[in-house]
Amino acid sequence: MPFEIIRNDITTMDVDAIVNAANTALAPGGGVCGAIFHGAGWNEMQRACRAIGHCDCGKAVLTEGFALPARYVIHTPGPIWQGGNQHEAQLLRSCYLSSLQLAKKHKCKSIAFPLISSGIYGYPKAEALRIAVQAIRDFLAQNDMQVFLAVFDRNAVLLSEKRYQQIQQYIDDHYAEQMFYHARMETDYLFRQKQMREQQDLQSEQEFLPSAPSEDAFHPFSAPTASDASSASVSTFPAPSAKPKKRSLKDLVSRLDDTFSQMLLRLIDEKGMTDVEVYKRANLDRKLFSKIRKSSYNPSKQTAIALAIALRLNLDETKDLLGRAGYALSHSSKFDVIIEYFITEQIYDIDEINQALFSFEQKTLGA
Repeated sequence: MPFEIIRNDITTMDVDAIVNAANTALAPGGGVCGAIFHGAGWNEMQRACRAIGHCDCGKAVLTEGFALPARYVIHTPGPIWQGGNQHEAQLLRSCYLSSLQLAKKHKCKSIAFPLISSGIYGYPKAEALRIAVQAIRDFLAQNDMQVFLAVFDRNAVLLSEKRYQQIQQYIDDHYAEQMFYHARMETDYLFRQKQMREQQDLQSEQEFLPSAPSEDAFHPFSAPTASDASSASVSTFPAPSAKPKKRSLKDLVSRLDDTFSQMLLRLIDEKGMTDVEVYKRANLDRKLFSKIRKSSYNPSKQTAIALAIALRLNLDETKDLLGRAGYALSHSSKFDVIIEYFITEQIYDIDEINQALFSFEQKTLGA
């Protein structure tokens, strides 16, 4: 099952288990820990934790969720940041893996984590996120579980300054430019339409004039004709053409090639990949992928793009695959421009792409 970074209060999430960034004494604390104790019921949670007594850093223990929507709370003490030379990375990774194994033991199908140790314990957020994502991905490579990483604000998910600037520059060069292009094209179209209406009005008036030539007819600057009006426009865009004849449904159907599902399966074979490898790399649920294999199922645009990323398709191949599902990439969509940036740069790590989408307040892929 997929992994998703979301902006949410972990104490309100309806999942099988939530994870508490605990202390080794399992005592009530501040931040996420205090919120979980409060949401569960202070006295009930304190009694349950006192009965366990202690938990080592990097390990995990489980209690009931009590008044929380979650059935269980998994308590895991994270490491305090001491510069990175006191095995902090190994201990933090162990927090996630120990919690996931405990959730699996209790047959949990869904679990939500906070970004462990990134609060008062001082772990650098970018490094804490990297370790969290890698540990969760390593677990999901061999197991099925819906995993959430719940953060309070988007600043908790930090791209590197270099990557953020590269994406922002690509957006500026393509998204903003394309919006200006469309605005200019629309303005020119309206100008041309106004000009044509004026010419039609002029021609209508001339129909009621006497047939004898007027003085103006011999003037060196005679009234403009329709062809003159057309050539006088300052725009380089072509005039609106006649409305094309609609094709019948029979014509459309007869021109269809592979369906989305047929092309997807063909690409999987061509790339020498397995179904499991593809849906895990696409951050998709196995059951959803099974539906997509059926030729009658049409995926969402986010799902179709996730599969293109999993297959490491180039931009032309991606557009072709999306077209089979009735979608396209557009420079008038910031989401599409960000996706195009990653494909153009041949970056196919769906977690990195999702972190970028999350940072730019766009929908993420998969899940």
